[in-house]
Amino acid sequence: MSALLEVRDLVVAYEGRDGRVRAVDGASLDVARGETMALVGESGSGKTSLGRAILRLVPAASGSVHFDGADVRGLAGDALRRFRRQAQVVFQDPLASLDPRMRVGDIVREGIDIHALAPRADANRRVARLLEEVGLRAEDAERLPHEFSGGERQRIAIARALAVEPEFLVLDEAVSALDVLVRRQVLDLLATLQAARGLTYLFIAHDLAVVERIATRVAVMQQGRIVECAPTAELFAAPASGAAQALLAAIPRIAW
Repeated sequence: MSALLEVRDLVVAYEGRDGRVRAVDGASLDVARGETMALVGESGSGKTSLGRAILRLVPAASGSVHFDGADVRGLAGDALRRFRRQAQVVFQDPLASLDPRMRVGDIVREGIDIHALAPRADANRRVARLLEEVGLRAEDAERLPHEFSGGERQRIAIARALAVEPEFLVLDEAVSALDVLVRRQVLDLLATLQAARGLTYLFIAHDLAVVERIATRVAVMQQGRIVECAPTAELFAAPASGAAQALLAAIPRIAW
């Protein structure tokens, strides 16, 4: 498979009390078209900052990001607008990322309207199909986000991301706030959508038990750097880095 995303020596720095702090410190990563790359690490390892810098939601201090051959850091105007459509994000907390004053149909249709992808009547039909595709009902378009459960709100967030027909999704701890049963349902949904739509995922997580279920490969971050990258089965069988070993040791084991 060809690389859809290529990240080289990326640095993301924030101002702190003691000067600039590197949240991402020279990270390099390739994501193949159609795969699920998991990006894992402890809290504060830099994985969310890396995901957001790839999408240009936060600025990078140096390094390069290429998406489908285009230099993401150099995009502007219509080219940046096309990238925004191609690469979408699903955040950890759907209640915080969904406008509580907007009806679900308006939330999902917003990207369609911004990118002028369909006239209003067609857009409403697309919204209805999207809601059904993620396991909700077409009539849910008239409801508000607070009327749904956490798992249902995450399905709304996924529908919103899919509305502009992206190729690439950054899933930033997208199931970590859900209970075990709902988490499994959302992971199954993501796998179904990937197969149906040919999507590529960057799946950010701290829980390797979740990663084992969905990821093709795993990249491990520690203190802003990627310290290990391997196929999922290989990493679980023989983790090379201390960071990966610690994450594996933290997976709950149930004694029967």
